[in-house]
Order: sequence, then C-alpha cells, then structure tokens
Amino acid sequence: MQKLSLRAVQKLTCKKRDAWWTVLLVDPVATRLVCWLARFDSVTPNRVTWAALFVGLGSAFYFLEGDPASLAIGAGLYHVSFILDCIDGKLARLKGNGSVFGGWLDYVFDRIRVLFCALALMGGQYLRTGKPVFLLAALVVVFLDMLRYVDALQIYKMRMSMRGKIEAVTLARQAAEGVQEEEQKVVFMEDLLRDNPHVEPEAHRAAAVAAGQPEVIDLHQQFRKSFPWYARVRHALLRSRIRPHLISGIEFQMFIFIVGPLVGHVLATTAVSAVLLGAFELVIMFKFWLSTRDFTRTMEQIDPAGVPSKAGSISPRLQAGRHRRRGQEQEEEQAEAHERFPAPEPYEDPGFQPYPHPYDPAAQGGWDTMRLQQIPAQPARGERHHPEYQGR
Repeated sequence: MQKLSLRAVQKLTCKKRDAWWTVLLVDPVATRLVCWLARFDSVTPNRVTWAALFVGLGSAFYFLEGDPASLAIGAGLYHVSFILDCIDGKLARLKGNGSVFGGWLDYVFDRIRVLFCALALMGGQYLRTGKPVFLLAALVVVFLDMLRYVDALQIYKMRMSMRGKIEAVTLARQAAEGVQEEEQKVVFMEDLLRDNPHVEPEAHRAAAVAAGQPEVIDLHQQFRKSFPWYARVRHALLRSRIRPHLISGIEFQMFIFIVGPLVGHVLATTAVSAVLLGAFELVIMFKFWLSTRDFTRTMEQIDPAGVPSKAGSISPRLQAGRHRRRGQEQEEEQAEAHERFPAPEPYEDPGFQPYPHPYDPAAQGGWDTMRLQQIPAQPARGERHHPEYQGR
C-alpha cells in the first residue's frame, strides 16, 4: 500500500463526532500508528482486535496485584489496549476490509475486557484492604457498562423502527398522490445534521423547501425547543469533533481503569464516574422519550384523517386479535379446524368432552377427571368383531 499523509489518514478514518477522550488522547496516536501499520498486509483489523484483547487481559493481571506500581502499569496497558481497539476500526475503514464478524468480535471483546478488568481491579483492592465495598463496586461497573451499551443498541433499534414506519407511510401516501417512484423521497433532519452539523436546522429546512424536496421529518424538534442552549454547546464541541455526550461508556471505562489507578483513589473515582454516567443516561432516555412524542405527532400529521395506513401495518384479518374475530370468517376457520382435527369417536375416548365445556366432578360422582369409571370393559381379542361389540 502506498504511503499516505497523516491528514489523509485522519480524513479517511476519523469519525466526524467522537468521544472527547478518543479525540484528544487516542486519535493523535492511533492515526500515526495506522499510517505505519497500513503498509503491512499481514496486519488485519481482526488481528489488531485480538491484540487489543490480550493487552487488556495483561492490564487485568496487573490490576489484580493491587499495589501502586502494578496499578500504574495496568492503567498504561489499558490505554494501549484502547488505542489498539481504535486502530482496528481505522484500518478497516482505510483498507475497506472490514467485516460483519469483525464488528461483532470487536464488541464482544470490549465487554470481555471490561469484565475481567473490573473483577481484577476491584478484586485486587478487596484482597489488599478486605473491604467488601470493592466487590459491590465491581458489580456496579459491570452492570453500568452493560446498561450503557444495551440501552444504546435498543434506542438505536427503536429509532430505526420509527424511521421505517414514517418512511413506509409517507412513501405510500406519495404513491397514492401520483408521485413518480424516482421522485418519492423521505428526508430526516438528523441525516441533514449528520452530513452538515454546523448548519442550523431551520437553514436545512429552508434549503430543502427551496430545492423542491418533500417535507423534512424532525424527530428531535421538541428537545431542541425545550433546550435551546443545546445547539450552541453542540456547535462549540463539534468544531473539535467532540460529541455532546460527554460521559459515555468510553469515558466511564477510562476514568475507572486509567484515572482511578493512577491517582490512587479507585473507589472514589468509580463512584463519581457511575453518578455521571447515570445522569447522562437519564438525559439520553429523556431525549428519546421526547423523540417518541415527535414521532406520534408526525404520524398524526401525515395521516390527518386518522385512517390507519396499510403500509407496514398489521393484516386486517388480524386487527381485532385472534380471540375477538366474529362472523363468517370465524365460523369458516372453526369448520376448517374441526375438519383437520376431528373430535375422537366415543369408543376411542369414552370420557372426552370438547373444550370449553369443563368436566363436572359432581355429576360424575367425585373427581374422576380421567373418567376411568366410565370406560367399559374391553372384550377379548376374538370378540372385537362380535355383533354385540360392534353395536357399542
């Protein structure tokens, strides 16, 4: 691979928005290493991911020792592990050799590294001090790390679901209005802001109207109206590629596994980091709740008559629920079910009564639920074809 300039590698591999720890303390080192590692064909993203895991496990080994020198070495190794964890993604974007399996491997190894380092760090402090609070701290670290990433994935899934429903209804309405298929389009404000983050939302909307594009769907409108100062903070941070989510999973890990061991106050740093992460997660949840309200209002606007659209909706025959269907359709399904699964003949199961009629124990002289007393005596093998038995 030909030699690339540092500026070119930064432009090709660095994200437009990233955590402030990554932007300030990782990218300056990682991009320079990528310039060098990209020359070797044997260095693949997956191999770098494995190297990041092994270095992270090495930091866990030193964390378990618990003394100040070991904690400092463990913190340094954890930072190296995180740098390698960033390099694998940059190599994949630079060379274009990323894979779905590589993304899964990177995510799983991150969770394994956090688990082992949390247990080792807090376990080592417990062995040195004998304070059970360190064991509780290990559980808190693992739980919050899991909550952060599970919540992020679930919110992303719900956002994609809302977008999919809006797109389906809007495109169906445009098709009904006679709009040509190549002209049918749904524009979301979040996509415009992602491509041009420094432009105000109203400017994006005005530009879309001037270009003759359809309406712009904004699922964060209520949040921006409730917190007008957020846009100014966001623009100030984006000038340095720093995302507004200042305490995310990355900063949470770095403070616990790097800052805490280096300053010698593991428990206090963990407590402060946990409170800050929890506060930012509550903000994210509140923002998502406001987004769901924007979604509801948007659906009402694109369907003012209140008639449910057939696009992406439940089949009409299932609309009322399987236990509420009435009329001829229900009778036909029952007849079909009886034809496919006929009730047993009396001589096959003498005590059978079809659902939903319950057995009446009082009428049967007790709780003989198996109806064993009513089963007639079975004839011998030679008597099965006797006319008397056939009459039964």
